[in-house]
Amino acid sequence: MRAIYPSETCARANPLLMSWMRGLGFDVRAHDSARPRAGDAFMVTEGEGLPAPSNTLVLGEGDERLVIPAADGAPARLSYGRDDMVFGHAFAAALLRGPDAPTAADPHSLALYALAERVAASDITVLINGPTGTGKEVLARHIHATSERRDGPFVAVNCAALPETMLEALLFGHTRGAFTGAAGAAQGFFRAANGGTLLLDEVAEMPLSLQAKLLRALQEREVVPLGATTPEPVDVRVIACANRDLGGEVAGGRFRADLYYRLSVFPLTTTPLADRRQDVAALVATMILRHAAGRPTIPWPTLAALDVLLAHDWPGNVRELENVIQRALLMAPGDRIDAEHIIFDATPRAVAPAAAPAPALAEPTLGNIVKLSEYQAIRETLAQCGGSRTETAKRLGISERTLRYRLAKIRDEGGAIAAPSRSVWA
Repeated sequence: MRAIYPSETCARANPLLMSWMRGLGFDVRAHDSARPRAGDAFMVTEGEGLPAPSNTLVLGEGDERLVIPAADGAPARLSYGRDDMVFGHAFAAALLRGPDAPTAADPHSLALYALAERVAASDITVLINGPTGTGKEVLARHIHATSERRDGPFVAVNCAALPETMLEALLFGHTRGAFTGAAGAAQGFFRAANGGTLLLDEVAEMPLSLQAKLLRALQEREVVPLGATTPEPVDVRVIACANRDLGGEVAGGRFRADLYYRLSVFPLTTTPLADRRQDVAALVATMILRHAAGRPTIPWPTLAALDVLLAHDWPGNVRELENVIQRALLMAPGDRIDAEHIIFDATPRAVAPAAAPAPALAEPTLGNIVKLSEYQAIRETLAQCGGSRTETAKRLGISERTLRYRLAKIRDEGGAIAAPSRSVWA
């Protein structure tokens, strides 16, 4: 994480923001503590001098919502009031992160990236496990960017997307005439990544016949191009990713045990977005800056919109969240993204037999227990308020729109809600 130098005035006026930035892992230094390095960032208040405009964040005063990324040598600008502090802090972190730094705010994610930086200091092979869409490639790129190989190439290969008949030639290269249609020689992905990092995504999809050759390349640090007889040395760090349990694939005879242990020198695991909800606001801020470029005003999400986002289960993980934010930017023409602008991906649902009522708690996981407690609290408060949504939302500290969303969620999952009196619902 890059170092940040706030001015004395800025640090004194924004103690909560300084504490937040340190908690995210930023190296927040006193303005006169050391000589800044190239790429370090600065924070000043409106009216102060700009040490390095393209790397400076100017914080305004007052309650005006404003976020302007740095562009054309001009500094980034940000202002917000206390009511917008959640996304104000998130936007500040997004504006100050380096181009290769990942987005994280949840303690689990911060610990994972800190561990990845320690792994990056060595040159060992890494295996990243985790569900689809949880940021495995982002983590791999972070390892590369914080390693001694950062100036070398980063080559990402999706093993599931390449034709099986061509995978060997694409990985290890081939000579001219090695097969029909090989009009010229090709270096292959291993040699293209020489001096850098090679990411083998969805490595569980690699056919068994090729796994032995990959094992030899990892062990001997050399490859034999298709059609050649002489091995060629390669200096490559390999990071493998899998969305299936490779240990289970080994037990099922679909993956070589020796290759598994060669890849899994240091295993890392990404987790579903639903299990790290403190990342949501940080990711939303980053995605808004990414996809709202060119708009005259960058919209801010409301707390009601955040409530809806936090209540979602995110079966599609970070990829689904990015879809939702892109839709919200399209649906929100003004300067605010509200709950009504949040449209989730349509996901297929299993239809239960008519005679079988939906269970209240399918599995005793922590997420389901929390969800059941939340639903029970909503039911009880609604009953205490005589069915009044307005009063119920006020007591629960959420918006009426968020309450309507969660009531609909309860009904969709087969939960029962006592019907209020006609005067309340009229």
